[in-house]
This record gives sequence, structure tokens and C-alpha cells, in this order.
Amino acid sequence: MNIAIIGLGLIGGSLARTIKLHTEHRVYGCDLNRDTIQQAFLMGAIDEELQDETLRDCDMVLVCLYPSAIVNWVKAHAGDFMPGALVIDCGGVKQTIFNELAPLAREGSWHYIGGHPMAGREFSGFKYARDDLFDRASMILCTSGDDNLDLLQWARDFFLDIGFRRVQFTTPQTHDEMIAYTSQLAHIVSSAYVKCPLADKHRGFSAGSFADMTRVARLNEGMWTELFFDNREALLPVVEDLVLRVTEYRDALRDDDREAMMRLLREGRETKERLEN
Repeated sequence: MNIAIIGLGLIGGSLARTIKLHTEHRVYGCDLNRDTIQQAFLMGAIDEELQDETLRDCDMVLVCLYPSAIVNWVKAHAGDFMPGALVIDCGGVKQTIFNELAPLAREGSWHYIGGHPMAGREFSGFKYARDDLFDRASMILCTSGDDNLDLLQWARDFFLDIGFRRVQFTTPQTHDEMIAYTSQLAHIVSSAYVKCPLADKHRGFSAGSFADMTRVARLNEGMWTELFFDNREALLPVVEDLVLRVTEYRDALRDDDREAMMRLLREGRETKERLEN
């Protein structure tokens, strides 16, 4: 199978390296950075640079760009895909992308599924790409619910074959609601937490908890700002909910209410234990 990967950053580069490790598929890659393309070729992550004529021969196209760039690239190449080709975007939000691309696929002779590989690092760029980034990870695939079952099976088998532990099918709306909580909120909390005035004095006083809380504060602010605002409708309620919950802890401290604090901590522990069962 011929596979095109658009964008060879952390996710696209890792997909390229993973595909070459686990399969015999031929991988064509493109990136705005010429050095990145050369590095990917030298490392064996891609077989060739993607050209317009080779795009027409690709069975699968994985678009690994920022959300707005995903939409713009697919719109620009909507007439260049091979009939029957499967286009999967790997953006961190789904509804805004799906609204733009699903109609294009219905009008054309190719297929579209929204995708989101649930793995990453706090660094960006091809130099941080890994061929084991997706080992045991979950791949989310978003559909409209009326897709061809053979097509969904093809996509599922492909991602399981390259090392994903699970393929989760859902709708774009459900994806965005859940990702607002499981991913985007965590990045906001980490970014806010690390800005405490005491952070500059943490050395010698911090261990795993500090490292865990601050890891994803090392983010790409351009990409995450776009993701946050593309998903504003789902993200804002969970941010407001967190503010209310943190206020309960603050109030217990302010009011010297040990029973309230015990209850809040117990509820948190019991919730965590329930989630692990």
C-alpha cells in the first residue's frame, strides 16, 4: 500500500517511522521544512518525498497538521486523491475539521475519517519522533455513523497493525467533549500551575508530583491556542467546573474546615480508585 503523510512533525514523523517499522507499506512524506524531509528520508522514515503525481497513487493519506492547515491542505488537493483513497486527519479537534472535510469526501470519489492518535510528547518536531510513540496507545476514529463497514475495518486493522492497542470509534462531538477534559484541561492546569511564583525555587524541594504537573506546560502555544479555541464550546464548561471545584478546597482552608477537606480528598481518592477498576 502507498501511504502519504502530510506534515512530518512529532505525530506525522512518528507515524512514518512506525509504519516503516511494522509494515512493508511505501511511505511518501511532505513538510514545509526541507531539512525535515531530508532527515526523514535519511532515517528511513519515508521512501520518497511526496509529489503531486505520487499523491494520485496513494491508497491512504494521513494529514498531520494544525486544524486550519488540515482543512486548507485537503481542500487544495480534494481533486488529486486516488478514487477510493482513504484520507484521515490527525488533528486534536474533530468537529470543526469534520464539518469542512466530510462534505468534500461525499462530493468526491474518496473517503474521509477524522482521526486522533492519543499519544504525544511535550516536544514538537521530527527530531522527537519515535517509532514506539503509539505502542499500546488508543487511536480515535470519528465518523458520521453511516460509513462503509469495510472501510472502517480497513482503518481499524491498519492502526492495530502498527502497534496501537485500541481503536475507538466515536462521533466528532463526543470526541471534542471528552478531549476537552482528558487532554486540553490538563494542559491549561499545567500551564497555570507552573506560573506560581514559587516555581523558580522548586529545585531541591520537588519530586514526581511537580514533574507530573508541569510536564505538558512545555507546549507549542500556537498549536494549543488554535485547539482550545476550535473546541471552545466543549472546553469552557470543564474549565469553569474545575474553577468551582478548586474553590471548594480553598474555602475549606480559609474556613479552617478540616471535615470538608477530608471529604473533598476522600471523594477524589475514591473517584481515582473507581476509575482504575
